[in-house]
Amino acid sequence: MAKLILSMDGLVLKEIPLTKERLTIGRKPHNDIQIDNLAISGEHAVVVSILNDSFLEDLNSTNGTLVNGQPIKKHFLRNNDVVELGKYKLKYMTDLQPPAGEFEKTMLQRSGTAKTAAELRLQPGSDAMTRSNIGVRSQPKPPAASSGVPEAAVQLLNGPNAGRELDLTKTLTTLGKPGLQVAVIARRPHGYFITHVEGRQFPVLNGQMLDAQAHPLADHDVIEIAGIKMEFFLKA
Repeated sequence: MAKLILSMDGLVLKEIPLTKERLTIGRKPHNDIQIDNLAISGEHAVVVSILNDSFLEDLNSTNGTLVNGQPIKKHFLRNNDVVELGKYKLKYMTDLQPPAGEFEKTMLQRSGTAKTAAELRLQPGSDAMTRSNIGVRSQPKPPAASSGVPEAAVQLLNGPNAGRELDLTKTLTTLGKPGLQVAVIARRPHGYFITHVEGRQFPVLNGQMLDAQAHPLADHDVIEIAGIKMEFFLKA
């Protein structure tokens, strides 16, 4: 299980297992990790965990968030990454490592050396679907062990690409517009789940705004992300 180790000036203060899908960090008492220091914003950052992956997002904090010395807005966490918030540090540790070459999650990074989502979508040979209103990027195909899950897809219902379909054959499919609103659909052994990742507005499912938790998807559910409506459906 992944965890964060909170320290200050080399002194370990706390160890936090990442058992929640959304873990907030900030100065206010309602945060999952409260750091009572004026250098920390009331709601400073959030860690979103989906399956075995964790993403760190700075919530427009006053003093910013660093990872390994670089300012970030959005960052896919890797083993031994060090998150800096003022004088405090959070070290991310996990026993699970992504296979070599599997790093399409880079679209969610915002560090100085990371490429933007737009740059990635323009790379020759990329499997991303470039659209004016919605960016789509999928993770590598899951192993055969998960093939018992019914095949599914989403179909765009509005916008210039209305009618186009995206097969959900990957472990994680990222939908939305980076910097505005991003969500992921996770293909799990017991079905498909949608989770909010980035943006102040949460996705809308069948006319109802979702919260920070993962929500299961049912056949013919209608999802709205970044102004684009799409229908989730199971394939016969």
